[in-house]
Amino acid sequence: MKHAIFGAALALVAGLSPAWAQTDIRFTLGWKTQGSDAPFLLALNKGYFAEEGLNVTIDQGEGSAATVTRIMGGAYDAGFGDINAIIQNAAQRPGEAPMMVYQLWNRPPFAIVTPKTSGIETPADFAGRTLGGAQGTPTTRLFPVFAKLNDIDLATVAQENMAPNLQEPMLIRGDIDGAFVFTITSWFNLIANRQDPANDYNWFKFEDYGMDLYSNGLMVSQALLKDNPDAVAGLVRAVNRATLEVAKDQDAAMAAVVAFDNLVDEKNERDRLNFALTNLMNAPEVDTIGMGDLVDERLTRAIGIVVEGYGLERTPEASEIFDRSFLPPVAERGFAVEITN
Repeated sequence: MKHAIFGAALALVAGLSPAWAQTDIRFTLGWKTQGSDAPFLLALNKGYFAEEGLNVTIDQGEGSAATVTRIMGGAYDAGFGDINAIIQNAAQRPGEAPMMVYQLWNRPPFAIVTPKTSGIETPADFAGRTLGGAQGTPTTRLFPVFAKLNDIDLATVAQENMAPNLQEPMLIRGDIDGAFVFTITSWFNLIANRQDPANDYNWFKFEDYGMDLYSNGLMVSQALLKDNPDAVAGLVRAVNRATLEVAKDQDAAMAAVVAFDNLVDEKNERDRLNFALTNLMNAPEVDTIGMGDLVDERLTRAIGIVVEGYGLERTPEASEIFDRSFLPPVAERGFAVEITN
């Protein structure tokens, strides 16, 4: 599915020059259309990109890590993806990985979920149990670091590789004792399987156990960064404007999501959007630095965790991963969530 707003026509209405209106941006989402994509879809739907002189075309994605490889391959100029995948690629191919320019998920979705009936209440209880996850995902690959930080002997924990769509069914059947998941995905997969994720499951969120990581945000290609910094600044301004609006008006947010993809389950995706707003986009630091920014010292620690977990030979600098120079002033990035029902 592909949707586009033709910025030239709308920009002329807004009083912008036709030359500036011709800047095309090919944008990839992190996955299939979800409520958590609302900042980008609202900016598209309401013409915020066009007002910045940008003709943005948005495609669905193949995974938040795949956003990085899609951009590096030249198919896309920008996208919504995982900063940890940037770290991995920046370590291996310096100067080629995309740059994060607006951090959205300032708390990570990485967790191990276990049924309460399993009796697993602390990380020490993973000993002698079987955990399952999709090979290559951050949660799975970073588990050795989680284990080290929480005094878990990896030799005592059995791990099974499985397709992502099998994790919750195998967990429910008791085939595994816990699963390496993304909270924003697994929570709703459990609901779809008639489970109660809040009351019947324990969530060992990595951030609560020494894994102070960042996650998804707006990233751009090195080519766009170097060749058209004005377009990057406009992209960031539009996404910031939409993000602050989404935080206060989920009706408008979901109208934009449905306008982009009328096949989505509107209630489910509204709940997913609210989950992102209240669980992934609300780190305490945002009150001080504003939405879109991050703390360099925290990012440096996160880089170290990823380097260790992925066995990387080179440790990138924070400046290779995140560029805050395109952010609007902090006074224009105040983030306040008001859930509307």
